[in-house]
Amino acid sequence: MKERQYCVYIMTNARNTVLYTSVTNDLQRRVREHRAGDGGAFTKKYNVHKLVYFEQGPDVSTAILREKQIKAGSRKKKIELISNMNPEWKDLYEEYFGTGVIASDREAISS
Repeated sequence: MKERQYCVYIMTNARNTVLYTSVTNDLQRRVREHRAGDGGAFTKKYNVHKLVYFEQGPDVSTAILREKQIKAGSRKKKIELISNMNPEWKDLYEEYFGTGVIASDREAISS
């Protein structure tokens, strides 16, 4: 049986001005949802589509605690965290999962 992985992730918009932190048990699916506009009101309103940081592990409690720790940190700390892992702020979704879905491809996710 495949071990479940939990991810804490940070996403941003095209100009890297908005930071969104959350946790999921399926990073690929969750980022696809955000990119299609189904991720939630905040990410839809601010066009948060770019995955710039993530951590993963097998324990949901640890992931939730880490999410809270990151959210409690300053914007400067979040930027440092992202820049240490991803200095160019590339879209990691495309690097790890291939070309991603954008809002115009919403129907593909629904079917």
